[in-house]
Amino acid sequence: GLVVTLLDIQPGECIKIKGMILPNAKEFAVNVGKDSANLLLHFNPRFDCLGDVNTIVCNSKEDGTWGDEERKAEFPFQQGNKVEMCISFNEAEATVKLPEVELQFSNRLGLGKIEYLSVEGDFSVKAIYFS
Repeated sequence: GLVVTLLDIQPGECIKIKGMILPNAKEFAVNVGKDSANLLLHFNPRFDCLGDVNTIVCNSKEDGTWGDEERKAEFPFQQGNKVEMCISFNEAEATVKLPEVELQFSNRLGLGKIEYLSVEGDFSVKAIYFS
């Protein structure tokens, strides 16, 4: 996977991730937060993984402990397709903007900036932009 640290992403700024979902993808995850133990958002589209089929699972992690999973009804992803997503946040929530849908998840940790980004699983990152 890809890990980026020492970021200084402020509320309202966008982390834009462009890439390709692998043809036989089971799942991938994008994580943003303070570090790997403190995640504002774990964004985990699952094609067929851990009993979930075509489901987006979102969660947070505080001091290494996962919170309660939230499942989203929307699933705008297809194996083998290109994806462009923009992740932003404010004091209340994180937002993942996709071409077809926009998803929100509570900022449970109350983080004031994003310092950490990781992308893992069946996803090939082509570019990351910060704006």
